[in-house]
Amino acid sequence: MKDFLIYFLGQGESVEFENFTFAHFLPILVAVGVIFLIYFLRDKIKGWKNERIIRYVLAFGLIISEMSYYWRLIAVPSLGPNPIDHLPVTVCGWAVVFASYMVVGKSQTLFDICYFWLLCGSVFALVTPTVITYTGPTRFRFYQFWGEHLLGFIAVFYMIFVHKFRPTFKAMAKSYIALVVLAVIAYFTNDMLGPGANYLFMARPEDTPSILDILPSNFALRLLIMAAVVSALFFVVYLPWFIKDMKAKKSPNADVQEETVKCEATV
Repeated sequence: MKDFLIYFLGQGESVEFENFTFAHFLPILVAVGVIFLIYFLRDKIKGWKNERIIRYVLAFGLIISEMSYYWRLIAVPSLGPNPIDHLPVTVCGWAVVFASYMVVGKSQTLFDICYFWLLCGSVFALVTPTVITYTGPTRFRFYQFWGEHLLGFIAVFYMIFVHKFRPTFKAMAKSYIALVVLAVIAYFTNDMLGPGANYLFMARPEDTPSILDILPSNFALRLLIMAAVVSALFFVVYLPWFIKDMKAKKSPNADVQEETVKCEATV
């Protein structure tokens, strides 16, 4: 049993997980299926008198998935649990914490941050999950990673479909400013810790394959491109709501014009 736990909680010395394989797509497809299920059952869920239990379960899952990352490091000394390498200076980590409080307290402010941070930042971790390169489906870290990241997305869409939450342009600006603050903290953290630190992937490309490998190693140029991409993504994920608002503004005027035409025709 001890040998099994050491293996299950540990990591391999060679590559165990590859991008764009069945093991990569299956967790994402499961999460998409859950989100669609929430959408189709949204009215029944909203009307259920114990609906809060679902939110509490989501919050519990989010917190456990985040904390178990550190519990694993403590349980397996061979992983080298150096606190400096695991400081809370990550978009994904904070998004998970915010999402857990969001679903419990039905917080619009935390929803705003989670919506933009997850869809514009954490989505990169889903495209190229570099941190699990050496921990495949037979390892705990594989399931912890997908649970931590995908539960956040499920929580966000749960609040959209069941509780009719939605972002606003003002919320987008606030979330962007909050991300800039975190980026500044990450910059100074990387600078103080030295060459080994790479919080928010700002210092250099990762050793394992990542979508961020296309960025240059030059810090100034790297930062400029990252800022431009994130800014564009913020507008892209807000675009559906902007279009919806534009259509809503046009609808009343269209109705008024239609009524006017009918009245003139009657006269």
